[in-house]
Amino acid sequence: MGYEELFPPYNMEWHGHATKRFANPFVGNKYDRVDVDPVMLSHAAVACGYTIRDFYEKPELGIHCLAYIYQLYDLLPVTHWFYASPWLAELGCKMVQKDTLPPIPDSTPVETLEDVDKLEVPSEEDLRKGTTYPQYQRLYSYVQKHLPQTFVPISYGFDPVGEAAALCGVENFIMWTFTEQEAAHKLMSKFTQTGINGALCTAKDYGSAMLVVASVLANNDIFSDEAVREYSVKYVDKSFRGGAGPQIFYHCCGNQETSYKEFHNLVWSPFTVFHVGYKGRDVFPTELLVKEFGNRATCMGTVDTKLLINPNPKAVYDQASKQVIAGRDAPRGFILGAACECPPYTLPANILAMTQAATDHGTYGKW
Repeated sequence: MGYEELFPPYNMEWHGHATKRFANPFVGNKYDRVDVDPVMLSHAAVACGYTIRDFYEKPELGIHCLAYIYQLYDLLPVTHWFYASPWLAELGCKMVQKDTLPPIPDSTPVETLEDVDKLEVPSEEDLRKGTTYPQYQRLYSYVQKHLPQTFVPISYGFDPVGEAAALCGVENFIMWTFTEQEAAHKLMSKFTQTGINGALCTAKDYGSAMLVVASVLANNDIFSDEAVREYSVKYVDKSFRGGAGPQIFYHCCGNQETSYKEFHNLVWSPFTVFHVGYKGRDVFPTELLVKEFGNRATCMGTVDTKLLINPNPKAVYDQASKQVIAGRDAPRGFILGAACECPPYTLPANILAMTQAATDHGTYGKW
């Protein structure tokens, strides 16, 4: 039995409605309401009765769960499947599946400064024979066959700082940004070039592909503004210029209390979505997000992920409503999101609270 046989037929009437809504920020429409994207991954599998590990070990099952559950919550008409550590296997990390986590590296191929120089960037041909890209090829073949209306090819640069740090150990990498900056930049360059080669593979096989790239480890709890600029913004920019896009999703995770200003130095396309998680310990204020970036990108406002696992949908609704009201008139459109990935055990009532807030305060023509 194929995974597609586990699910009822996809609701094409709903898909048409969701597609028109999804296009709002990019084509200047004002259809229905502000869209909601809680950055859902393994929660979709959990909601269908499977496990977090099922989502990541069985990508075809995971993405079909996502397409199905999006209909339940009235979310997005497109699908995505990914984890936060692409390309590390090709750079020498042993990736291990976990019951409650995405695949994580269980080894550090870079132990010394000499290892940094020895580390080779895999070519496009190498990536096609590796682990990550063939996995995406199989996944995309499944989606094109069984869920073609939801297909969006994606290039994954993800978190260049975090992935470079995984190659040598986070503690070592942070120390090297102070004491061995040349080595730290070499690791950044080598991971980024690997991601670029992956983007080139994707572009050659599927055409233009949305770039998903993030600044996660590089945030103000760990790095200064200058370090965020030097070790994150600089390399995030290169990911785009290396073949990904023109669609871009910038995910600035964690506490970007003052470093958010550095992201003005990114490259921008007409199809950019920009998202910041926190300012200090509070969710990043949408008023500031729109003021700083609203003329450059579609702004994605934030609901605190901690709220999504608490049995208090009113708290979610109140915070979501505040963010929608602050962002709904953004010049390039607005999306309501979560601060980071929707927790696997998010309570359904809390996602309903997000969509209810978007309907009550973000329905076009009603404010």
